[in-house]
Amino acid sequence: MSSPELQAAADAERVPDDLEEAGVYPTSAAGFDHGLVVLTMGRPYWLVPSDAGFRLLVEPSAIEAAREQLECFDRESIGWPPKPAIPEAPARKTEFFTPLLWALAVLAVFCGQIEWPGALETAGALDARAVFGRGEWWRLGTALFLHADLGHLASNVLSGIFVFSAVLSTIGRRRGWLLLAVASIAGNFAVAALNYPEPYRSLGASTAIFAGLGLLTGRAIRAVRRAHPPHPWRAVFVPLAAGLTLLGLFGAGDLRTDVGAHVTGFAAGLALGCWRGTLARKGAPPKPYARKTD
Repeated sequence: MSSPELQAAADAERVPDDLEEAGVYPTSAAGFDHGLVVLTMGRPYWLVPSDAGFRLLVEPSAIEAAREQLECFDRESIGWPPKPAIPEAPARKTEFFTPLLWALAVLAVFCGQIEWPGALETAGALDARAVFGRGEWWRLGTALFLHADLGHLASNVLSGIFVFSAVLSTIGRRRGWLLLAVASIAGNFAVAALNYPEPYRSLGASTAIFAGLGLLTGRAIRAVRRAHPPHPWRAVFVPLAAGLTLLGLFGAGDLRTDVGAHVTGFAAGLALGCWRGTLARKGAPPKPYARKTD
């Protein structure tokens, strides 16, 4: 027996004969909760089990006031406890399959880089002058699949699998990949535009990885704001600070690290996450490539 039921049984053994019934409740817990109302009036109560349920008994002199207060308690308890302010999204399975396919595609491209040294980089790396001067817009996307060396590749593949899995498991496979693609290309476009007309060249998947981090941060901000907290900007600060902290920890590096692409990828993902990350239900010798690592 639960604690309220034991208390009710004990009360039944020593109940006085002249008590009045203030209410009958289906469970001992409900009777105990209503008994607390009587206690707040400074009067005792007895909870007695019966065939109809649990009878709440009070002294005759307190019966009218007790019934009035119990009616008020029942009215004020309608709709309590309130529903969660943030609706729960349908449960999703952890998505690892398509991030692994992405990793295999990146590995295949790297094998092509080894087979034809320099050819893929020349044709597909992000080059601000080629994009805006010659209209080679495909570089905004193809640069995401190219890497400078094996260490650069391994870092981005491992990070990408986990970040992309988090995005897809949270937002959904189709929407997640679409937002990742848009944010990644937008990040590359922004960093190229910021550097144009200077000679800017870059490659690597980390723009997409930080776009994924921005998407998760933006979605969290949107969810917090939809909850209508009493101090909305204070509540928004928590997920934003977490995202910026990760950007600062993993987005900086040595001189070859393209911090600008990390920042623009994160910013693009953050904007898209806030907008669409709803509860469901990325002559002279050329300038050296900027290496984008995490």
